[in-house]
Amino acid sequence: MKLRAGDWVEVKSKEEILATLDKNGRLEEMPFMPQMFEYCGRKFKIYKRAHKTCDTVYPIRGRRLSSAVHLELRCDGATYGGCQAACLIFWKTAWLKAANADGSNTQSLSQVGPTTGVSSIGTTEVDVIAGTYAEDVGSPDERRYICQATQLPVFTTDLNWWDARQYMEDVTSGNVTISQLLRGLAYASYNKVINAGIGLGCILRWLYDRAQSLWGGIPYPRRSGSIPVDQSTPTCTLNLQPGELVRVKPFHEILTTLNTENKNKGLYFDAEAVPYCGDKYRVRSRLNKFIDEKTGKLITMKNDSILLEGVWCRSRYSACRMFCPRSIYSWWREIWLERLPSDSLETTALLNRKVPVTPKN
Repeated sequence: MKLRAGDWVEVKSKEEILATLDKNGRLEEMPFMPQMFEYCGRKFKIYKRAHKTCDTVYPIRGRRLSSAVHLELRCDGATYGGCQAACLIFWKTAWLKAANADGSNTQSLSQVGPTTGVSSIGTTEVDVIAGTYAEDVGSPDERRYICQATQLPVFTTDLNWWDARQYMEDVTSGNVTISQLLRGLAYASYNKVINAGIGLGCILRWLYDRAQSLWGGIPYPRRSGSIPVDQSTPTCTLNLQPGELVRVKPFHEILTTLNTENKNKGLYFDAEAVPYCGDKYRVRSRLNKFIDEKTGKLITMKNDSILLEGVWCRSRYSACRMFCPRSIYSWWREIWLERLPSDSLETTALLNRKVPVTPKN
């Protein structure tokens, strides 16, 4: 049974899930993370089918996986040294039951592991917790964590961008609409022409911007800053806190803060953040600690980043991983944001309604 975006499921009991796991707390090499136990027995709506994803451990690429979905649940980092990246959690269908919205008529989606709910190899919650880090070498500060993000290359397989079946499943799974698919393919095709080295890049980008302006779309998203790499990039301190409302600065203003590698103080500004430029959002959290997915080490940043509610990568401009459903939060420098005055009529109006979370086309 293949779940679609919008379907309802119930997370199985702790005993049933333990029955599917090996002694490292994994199923088909995908870790079941300790904080996932708190959702056992509860019902959730499917956010996206995770039939594919993006690998950020090795050079960025698309990857295929089977029998997995995303619910609208993110890692809180509590078991991982306080990591604040808030990654979307992967769920194997073996850990779920189909359910109606009212919770009736639940049924197992997979018969993995003994039906008695007792692991044949005796996996326990202690084993799951122990599986969150590699054996320590040296001081506790050198601990190497193991989570779904660090293990992603192991529980996925190669997926070539030209494999058309993935795009068909994007639509049939409910992950994207046909119109979104067509717009994405149109952009990818046009972008290849721009980068074909035929000497018309500037003209083609201008035509793209002109066409987008006719229906309120965003400008061509892959542009670079102009500050030399050996020069310092500008910064500012707003001390933004969760719940505050901000406006993302226009794209052309953000470009003035970037070097020629599109970085500000080491943080890359990606094309996937461009659709949010010019709109207003609520601050979700500050971020200064995250797990390096390549090494498993917990990194403390020299300069905090900001996460905004509902503002994540939608994989619209990434040729090798288009429409990846992983929805990684975009990281923002405070110099890319403007605080909205708390006493303004605009801020009051925004507080009384939902701040927009859907980027422009």
